[in-house]
Amino acid sequence: MKKYLQSFVYVLFLVITFVALSTAFIYYEKPFDIYENPLVWLALIGFVLVVVLKEVLNVVAQKKAEDLELEKQGIDPASVDKYAELKKILKRWTKAKAIEEEGEIELDHNYDGIKELDNSLPPWWLYMFYATILFGVVYLVRYHVFDGDDQATEYRKEVAIAEQKLREIQSTTDVKIIDENTVELLTDEASLNRGKAVFNLNCASCHAKDGGGGIGPNLTDEYWILGGNINKVFNTISKGGRSGKGMVAWKSTLKPVDIQKVASYVLSLQGTTPAKPKKAEGELWEEE
Repeated sequence: MKKYLQSFVYVLFLVITFVALSTAFIYYEKPFDIYENPLVWLALIGFVLVVVLKEVLNVVAQKKAEDLELEKQGIDPASVDKYAELKKILKRWTKAKAIEEEGEIELDHNYDGIKELDNSLPPWWLYMFYATILFGVVYLVRYHVFDGDDQATEYRKEVAIAEQKLREIQSTTDVKIIDENTVELLTDEASLNRGKAVFNLNCASCHAKDGGGGIGPNLTDEYWILGGNINKVFNTISKGGRSGKGMVAWKSTLKPVDIQKVASYVLSLQGTTPAKPKKAEGELWEEE
């Protein structure tokens, strides 16, 4: 009776868990998001643990039954090879020959006493090789016959989707996300003071404290290498200067709000007179 009760509870648990998980996969938009749906992961882990535990118990029970049967036959269970089945599996998957059987596959080659064996390729290796051929065929058809998206195209599509979602969030919430397209010029004293402090800490070593330039270009004249409005300056600070030379990208170091304030402070230096102005670089900037 106890055995039947355990089996009933086991089957009942599997059915209920399976139905619950199926429902979650159908109705949840992100069923595997551990933060939104932790119960799904708990159910999955519980499902796997119960199945594994049940199988372990079955193996243990079967082993005990086999040992009892051997004892009835007068055979000591300890004298029986415990790994006989495993050895059979390994032999089947490797086609390995025992040392005493190597004479059967010995080739008629002899190099200074070194003999060669005509071993078969292990089945596990052959199956993996066949799998790579199949993968190659699928890859060829998918990407070279039917023009599947390469990594660069997939990346651009993902970026476009992310930008679309970002615009949707901006249009439905009061949270404003600052980037090169949405940034606005700040003119209030508090913002410019913060921008000046960040500039002196991170930018003055290359552009001089008064913006006159040094390693970097002069920021007080009307000539710009990568554009001279708030959008262009924000983008340059965020993503860096020209490829292979120029300023590094600061987006991983500075927050967008601080980059906005630095960019606004840089533009406030226009028309000032630095102590040692560097010769103008780039082109005369005129707002379109």
